[in-house]
Amino acid sequence: MPNHVDIVYHIRACRERLSVTERKVADAILDDLAYAASASIDQLATKAGVSIASISRFARAVQCADVRDLKLKLAQASAVGARFLAAAPPQESSFYTRICGEIEATLRRNLSLLSEAQFQQAAGQLAGARMNYVFGMGGASTMLAQELQFRVVRLGYPVTAYHDVVLMQLVAATLDARDVVVMLSLSGATPEMLGVAALVRQYGATLVAVTDPDAPLATLADLVLPIKTDETEFIYKPSAARYAMLMALDILATELALIDKARSQELLRRAKLALDAHREGHDRLPLGD
Repeated sequence: MPNHVDIVYHIRACRERLSVTERKVADAILDDLAYAASASIDQLATKAGVSIASISRFARAVQCADVRDLKLKLAQASAVGARFLAAAPPQESSFYTRICGEIEATLRRNLSLLSEAQFQQAAGQLAGARMNYVFGMGGASTMLAQELQFRVVRLGYPVTAYHDVVLMQLVAATLDARDVVVMLSLSGATPEMLGVAALVRQYGATLVAVTDPDAPLATLADLVLPIKTDETEFIYKPSAARYAMLMALDILATELALIDKARSQELLRRAKLALDAHREGHDRLPLGD
């Protein structure tokens, strides 16, 4: 069995094929993964109500080399966090309100991190670029890379978005000092994104990162628009941090529009005219959303 294996899944999957004694060990481990990872073989045997020899047999039964190998894999599994291993909480009839509250709290926490000067500087870079590229991979960053593309293109600035890492590397290799890359990453630690960022810097393009200011990506950026994630114990809902990233992109797009208000107004008027003629809607429909 390879080192990076989901031992929890493996134990659950093979539990019914184990002997009665081995099932006791499996249940004791699954009851408290962190304890099983840190306990001595004597302690684990006592918790399961079996002999020490049974622990060794269990390790081999779940395709571990020995007890030490089993404990290593248990430690790796427990590192994902207890909130993903605990039993599901009771039904929460108020979770709609909870989701809304966490979004609001996330926005307020992140708003306090933002600097008007940072966004004005970033907008100035986008306005003066030969070409703007938005890079994002993963769930939120892929979606929001396209969102920023939509916001920038309607203001008349050249922009395109990529989320495939091979294409991002290819594009990065064609850049120079006239180009701007906006990289989106909630974690700021994705290895592929860091590799692309290094390429962007190598060829002299300006790198604007919308990410955690303490993340590795931030150290590679010319300019950081900071966002912080703060996940809660309620693991069943999507991350509220993506709303913070969207807020940052909305502010950036608005600062970009305000650089030349007369130009932006005319382009937005044209877009509104074209869209309303197409969809025959009322005057207050969203502009290109």
